[in-house]
Amino acid sequence: MLFVPLITAPEDRAGRVLWFAFRGGELLVSRAGQEATVPACADLREIGIAPVRHQYLGRLNGQHCFACELPADAASPPGLEFKTLRSLLFELDPTMSGLAGRAFQLIEWDRTHQFCGACGARTQALREERARQCTQCGMLFYPRISPVAMVLVTRGRQLLLARKPGYVAGRYTVVTGFVEAGETLEQAVARETREEVGVDVRDIRYFACQPWPFPNSLVIAFNAEYAGGEVRADGVEIEDARWFDAEHLPDLPEPVHVSRQLIDATLARLKGTHT
Repeated sequence: MLFVPLITAPEDRAGRVLWFAFRGGELLVSRAGQEATVPACADLREIGIAPVRHQYLGRLNGQHCFACELPADAASPPGLEFKTLRSLLFELDPTMSGLAGRAFQLIEWDRTHQFCGACGARTQALREERARQCTQCGMLFYPRISPVAMVLVTRGRQLLLARKPGYVAGRYTVVTGFVEAGETLEQAVARETREEVGVDVRDIRYFACQPWPFPNSLVIAFNAEYAGGEVRADGVEIEDARWFDAEHLPDLPEPVHVSRQLIDATLARLKGTHT
């Protein structure tokens, strides 16, 4: 699937478009067998739904796509249902999943920036860029992105994995934390690892990144080598942390997460080194 992101909807559009319609954190979907998909129609009013506000997303394989916010009491039309976005990330194909996450973040940004945070006046959407501008003081508001640094620390053939409170029972993942103001990504990796599990790292290397819409994160994943310190969970962000041999790992995150992709790629590299 080819998605082309755009900002301004064409005035002369015709035909059915894809609607990423949210009621709070729930997305309106239909099902063809076991596969979930979003409604396609020229206007949601055709199926009995009136959006509160909407955002144009762009074109998916030439088909226009919109995100929209629905009233809190919106009922699902016949043949459609509301499902939490988090659950749908495991059902939608990667392109549709990414679009749903993008749509959710834009709708939430639009909903929470109807008024200026500086003077309280109304804001209005700009046509030429994805932004809202205060009608009184002129302040601009862009969709917010919160960078998250993620790191898999290795020591030989051992992987440092951790558990957060409330995480799935028995499941471990990599060290993760939000980047603070004034930090580089590498500084955030080193600080979070030291704070959360008591370990120093070296040789920090970029792996990949992933948008994550809970609520508006961009997760940037890294590999790093152990440089010293005794592993200890901080007891707040992390309830347990330990070294695991590459051949004896605990339950891991689902493959949709970049954390799992980071672990799998590291295991493949260690296997190649071992052989």
